[in-house]
Amino acid sequence: MKIKKLMLGAALLATLPVAAQDYTITVQATKPGAPVQPTMYGIFFEDINYAADGGLYAELVKNRSFEFQPDPLMGWQAFGKVTIMNDGPFDKNPHYARLSSAGHGDWWTGLQNEGFFGIGLKRNADYRFSVWARVPDGKAQVLRVQFCDEYTLDEHQEFASKDLRIDSKEWKKYTLVMRSPITIDQAQLRLFLCDENGRSGTGTVDVEHVSLFPVDTWNGHENGMRKDLAQALYDMRPGVFRFPGGCIVEGVTLENRYNWKNSVGPVENRPLNKNRWESTFTYRYYPDYFQSYGLGFYEFFLLSEELGSEPLPVLNVGMACQYQNWNDDAAHAPATAEGLKEYIDDCIDLIEFANGSTDTKWGKLRAEMGHPAPFNMKFIGIGNEQWDDYYFKRVKIVADAVRKAHPEIKIIGTSGPNSEGGEFDRGWRAMKEQKADLVDEHFYRPVSWFQNEWERYDLYDRTGPKVFAGEYACHARGKKWNHANASIYEAAFMTGLERNADIVHMATYAPLFAHVNGWQWRPDAIWFDNLRVAKTTSYYVQALYAQNKGTHVLPVTNSNFPEKGADGVLASAVTDKGTGETIVKVANTFDQPRTVAIKLEGKKQLANVTAIALDLSGGDQENTVEEPNLIVPVTSTLKADGNVINVTLPAKTFVVYKAK
Repeated sequence: MKIKKLMLGAALLATLPVAAQDYTITVQATKPGAPVQPTMYGIFFEDINYAADGGLYAELVKNRSFEFQPDPLMGWQAFGKVTIMNDGPFDKNPHYARLSSAGHGDWWTGLQNEGFFGIGLKRNADYRFSVWARVPDGKAQVLRVQFCDEYTLDEHQEFASKDLRIDSKEWKKYTLVMRSPITIDQAQLRLFLCDENGRSGTGTVDVEHVSLFPVDTWNGHENGMRKDLAQALYDMRPGVFRFPGGCIVEGVTLENRYNWKNSVGPVENRPLNKNRWESTFTYRYYPDYFQSYGLGFYEFFLLSEELGSEPLPVLNVGMACQYQNWNDDAAHAPATAEGLKEYIDDCIDLIEFANGSTDTKWGKLRAEMGHPAPFNMKFIGIGNEQWDDYYFKRVKIVADAVRKAHPEIKIIGTSGPNSEGGEFDRGWRAMKEQKADLVDEHFYRPVSWFQNEWERYDLYDRTGPKVFAGEYACHARGKKWNHANASIYEAAFMTGLERNADIVHMATYAPLFAHVNGWQWRPDAIWFDNLRVAKTTSYYVQALYAQNKGTHVLPVTNSNFPEKGADGVLASAVTDKGTGETIVKVANTFDQPRTVAIKLEGKKQLANVTAIALDLSGGDQENTVEEPNLIVPVTSTLKADGNVINVTLPAKTFVVYKAK
């Protein structure tokens, strides 16, 4: 596998004296300033690009409860005699499939599931199949469960098979574990109705909530996350985890919003929701994109805890998506305390679910789901990317009610969808007047925008709310996808986030996940297919910041700070009081190498310096699932000249220097 190697000059000590350098970066290494918040660099999850079902959520069966509309058999192929019924055991998911005799010994009844762009299985891995089932006439029948490859040239399509005896007249959960003898990324799950002798079934079996999970999920949870994708999040060391969106929070209609109360409790009885992104982009259209809520708020809080991240839930403010409803009064709840009561209750009840004692209604449910201890939630976002008086009036009512009930919770408002301009300024004024704790800014912008924003946060008002850069990414003109050249501008811009840690308390990159066969939005941090993962260059930029965020920001002087609209060498620095390290981050956005002297004022002789470098000179190159390690960080060791680190920084390169 090809790995993009760092040019030698980035890792080796340059011999030029300080006076001959293109740039001198002076760090006041013994004068720590503002603390770097633990939440500084984190992740933003939204169920777009099949990020949840078909992605992080490890369920392999599509439409497991036969609730997709308008076709309850979407994702399934039915054969023989299959009838969809709607009086099932779960009131929020009433549909189930009735499998009955096909009418002849050589005819078969059954179902076959296509999964999400196929079902990915690994050789010698175990998979847990489960189903809620009954035999309504009391006559025991057998479900034959098979892993199949429809397109094989082998004699048999099935490559694993087990029988499951269904013998109860009452609904009951049945489980078996199957091992795959092969690795395959587009298998199918096939179910046959059989009698107890293995022939075509002559009785009836009702099946509901047909499920298939890898046994080896993240931390072994039965209703768990896909292990490799969750591991990629853990490796990043995110300080904050924003969930569930994004525009998912708003919904196309209020009825279609992400309703957290539908996402908790027994997974079999979490109602289906039409994904807000199913029909948004007709040029990237997926008519089978629904939300099972299997990855719900309990799973979010649990995953945040296991990642070591602060959970940041975002809830609806009584408004459907403004983009799609164009300030339509009828699309939004009335801007009164009575009209917004449901949304106020949602916020307050969520705090109880996360933090309440087990003798409260929602704290008791959390305990029943397996987590008696509180999750210690500290933040809540109210509304997403909304603007104007429609938002300002509603967020004030909801936020005031939340503050009254829970003054310990920090409130995050939004400045709207723009990164500057009249609506952006109005949003900030309103959030300042309402005393929001943080303001969520979003900017998906081209290279030219980032070149003009090197000093963005250096110039911000220090007396207002703190900044949450909640969604951002760089792209080239006309090239809205991940590639190395965009990532170097993100790395350079982030030096400004770090230099201004006194007011920038959180930052989370663009959407977290994208399935290579089912994406609707890019750029994204991590791409994947059914078996493989590709961490983008933007992911590595985010990880290098999060893994090396230190504890306090250090003052930095740049001898040649770039003009607006120009390329440059940009730097920030922190100290880590736990390790005693001084950590300096430097990005060269030029197309040519630059010589740099990094001077640590207040230090004398530095020990060896660790350099972690990411070569982003590859233009449109990017890591892919076929070549996931094309561009990765490379670590080396340098020697300092006293308290000065002299280096030649290659073109389009981001380096983290760690010195003691």
